[in-house]
Amino acid sequence: MSETSFADALLAPRAVALVGASGDVRKNTARPLRFMRKHGYAGTIYPINAGRSEILGERAYPSLDDLPTPVDHVFVMIPGDDIAPLLESCAHAGARVVTVYSDGFGETGPAGMARQEALVARARSLGLRLLGPNSIGLANLHSGAILSVNAAFEADTLLPGSLSMVSQSGSMMGSLLSRAAARGFGFAKSVSVGNESDVTVGEVIDALVDDADSKVILLFLETLRDAPTLARALERARAAGKPVVAYKLGRSEQGDALAQSHTGALAGNDAAVDAFLKAHGVLRVRQLETLFEIAPLAQRYGTTSRSVDAPARVAVITTTGGGAASVVDNLGLHGMVAVAPPPAFIEQMSGLGLKLRETPIMDLTLAATSAQYKGLLEALLKTDWCDAVLSVVGSSAQFHPDLAVKPLLESDKSSDKPLAVFLAPEAPESLALLRAGGIAAFRTPEACADALSVFFQGTGRPPAEIAPTRWPDALPRNGMLNENEAARLFAGLGVPVVNTRLLDPARIEEDLVLLEQELTRSASEPKPVPSSPSTPVAALPATPLPAGSQHGFSYPLVVKICSRDLAHKTDAGAVRVGIENAGQLRAAIAAMLASVKQYAPDARIEGILVQPMEDRLIELILGYRRDPQVGPTILLGAGGIAAELTPDYALRLAPVDEAEALRMIEEVRLTRLVRGFRGLPLGDCAALARAIAAFSRLAAPGDVTVAEAEINPLFVRADGVLAVDGLLRLA
Repeated sequence: MSETSFADALLAPRAVALVGASGDVRKNTARPLRFMRKHGYAGTIYPINAGRSEILGERAYPSLDDLPTPVDHVFVMIPGDDIAPLLESCAHAGARVVTVYSDGFGETGPAGMARQEALVARARSLGLRLLGPNSIGLANLHSGAILSVNAAFEADTLLPGSLSMVSQSGSMMGSLLSRAAARGFGFAKSVSVGNESDVTVGEVIDALVDDADSKVILLFLETLRDAPTLARALERARAAGKPVVAYKLGRSEQGDALAQSHTGALAGNDAAVDAFLKAHGVLRVRQLETLFEIAPLAQRYGTTSRSVDAPARVAVITTTGGGAASVVDNLGLHGMVAVAPPPAFIEQMSGLGLKLRETPIMDLTLAATSAQYKGLLEALLKTDWCDAVLSVVGSSAQFHPDLAVKPLLESDKSSDKPLAVFLAPEAPESLALLRAGGIAAFRTPEACADALSVFFQGTGRPPAEIAPTRWPDALPRNGMLNENEAARLFAGLGVPVVNTRLLDPARIEEDLVLLEQELTRSASEPKPVPSSPSTPVAALPATPLPAGSQHGFSYPLVVKICSRDLAHKTDAGAVRVGIENAGQLRAAIAAMLASVKQYAPDARIEGILVQPMEDRLIELILGYRRDPQVGPTILLGAGGIAAELTPDYALRLAPVDEAEALRMIEEVRLTRLVRGFRGLPLGDCAALARAIAAFSRLAAPGDVTVAEAEINPLFVRADGVLAVDGLLRLA
């Protein structure tokens, strides 16, 4: 037997061994052999059982060492303690992949994880790839290679098709297979990754990209592991034109307890996962059934970004007013709008004998022939006043499927304007006809709206590629930076930073006298606009920003305590604003020191920061976070102390370029106030985009790792942007 590739050994093995196979048909361990014989697997099967010479009519072998020919894949169904000694025999038998059904490993706690890591290490040393442990198995429905104990394969007939599924939940994989099969959706491959100790979701996707039978890849995810491998596989799927659709369980708290920034609270792990999936072309659905129901939509129209500037406009035609209203209601919940036909279109359709009205739902109940319905549908698919067409079919779908779906099947379809169908009654025959015709049809209004909204959210772009940066020698290499240090770093990246004086606590009186003299000199001078620094990180100065490095000061002022132990100075009473004279300045400093001593008596006071109060049009938050699952992310949102109260943000994988930064700006609702809303003054969005892209360079590989960083607030002005407060924590 010639050497088999990893992908073929995983998905299309020519010979398999079933270790622990049972002759008792009531046991799970008897299922793989029964399933493969039942569903016509033509390859070689070797049951392994030391206590039996025959199992279910097949010759059984006492061990892998006794096999007459090599195998590609070994499915292991024995107690966990007996698996490690078996691996050498797996390698000797020629296997490339070993799937471990047995549990009791990483899912049980630290001791089980240690056993799992030792098992993987031993497998790798022998050149074996391990799927699982705790994997319910995998199946190739085209070849009948059912290396699985999943009861879903008890079905007398399996429906081979073009969908393939990768699941982190074995039981849900079976549930989804059965649900989809009941709707007539056939599968090519299904893989349960179990604990994902070695073979990852990304590697399975990579193998499916090269599988000719797999046209759409479905994912059921609980978390993300090995994001770099997953990202590469998803980009390969996108390049190959194979849509990937994902359903992921809810928010994870992993790593959020470490977040000291508003960014961490605003954009936890689930938001970061969402950004990751979108960046790599994945359609993430919210409804479980949408996972497979959206497949015809994705396969026919592709997953290229279809996001629109305004809410997606859906033309709705129906033969059931109530059914259509239920979908329109859900469209609205997902940010879409049912759009009424304009007068010119109504006039055009009158030529077909149709009497339409200028309402969001075009109700044809009892008023249209099949030919008229077809003519209306084709006209809608060619118009420019809607982005998609939704047909809602009433009782005729149940009792007259040929009449209900005939216009949909026979009409000329647009190659770029999506067509979707919602069947109000339970109408399996109509659903089957539409599925066979490659038309996305939905059983519930919720799934229908979910699919269209995901489709119009579009897909994103992978992180931008930039040159690596070097951490400045003068800055700390671990823990928190104080605000002055963070400002120096941000300025070096290219983010405009407010002019700042750092008063030394050890010589506070002398520094105050010097500052007061400068304020007196500057009292009659106009306040200049700070320039945008362009010094690269590698060339940052080795000392704090000197007094007068940008321009003179004038009242009113802002004063703050500078301490790396105070991530949120407002909570500690360590900020005072609106300082109008020297007396108020001294009083404010004394009050802050007293407040901090009471709030955080052990906090290190590293200085007093003094800044001029700056004008702005709006305040934003600009945040960076290295998410534990997906890596570096960049966030732009509504800023100030209320950032967490009214979440309004855009999130991307970092770094981003200026073009992507502009798209982030458009997603944040607050920025409408500086983008021409009702004649309000325009903000410098070009400067904002430059600042976002520059700040995202914190993600560039270097000799230190930034865990999180934040500018809050970032002032947006008519003539630039200005960072007036910030923090940064190193991993």
